[in-house]
Amino acid sequence: MMISYIRGELVYIGNDSIIVDNNGIGYNIGISSNTLARLPHIHETVKIFTYMNVKEDGITLFGFISREELDMFNMLIGVNGVGPKGALAVLSVLSPAEIALAVASNDIKTLSSGKGVGKKMAERIALELRDKVAKTESAELGDINISVAEDSSERADALAGLLVLGYSRTEAAKAVDKVYKDGMTSGDIIKLALKALY
Repeated sequence: MMISYIRGELVYIGNDSIIVDNNGIGYNIGISSNTLARLPHIHETVKIFTYMNVKEDGITLFGFISREELDMFNMLIGVNGVGPKGALAVLSVLSPAEIALAVASNDIKTLSSGKGVGKKMAERIALELRDKVAKTESAELGDINISVAEDSSERADALAGLLVLGYSRTEAAKAVDKVYKDGMTSGDIIKLALKALY
């Protein structure tokens, strides 16, 4: 059984976990600092997107205030050597957009800013998430003219960052085309492209 999300009364808020009451059952859910900062007040209704981690010694729920954060969490735990706690550590100091920027620009220092996230783990995150983006690129050629292999590194990095965030190649390419100007950094392109996408 997979629980996609839980909606209920927020009855407890801890430093790294919450309890949500749904029909008389209290779900203890591990959360990131980003989700913690965006929670409603105690006894208000909350909707938390969840990931269920099943191990021999028990079942643990991890929760996220947005689908975007859950998607990034799933990407992070797909990286070799990164478990749920490591992924939460990264998401506790960086938003999904900031992680995508760091991956796109190979910013190891930023990726290793999470508690317990060392340089080697950060390097694996940057490498393997970029690899996933590269596979997406190959599978979604479509009729868009932007090519990561042929385009400027800034545009390529920006496109890669948007793909890491879960946007389709078509959406990402159109947004980059719309905002790009000569001399812009990949970070500038992604920030403006995200605004254009919302």
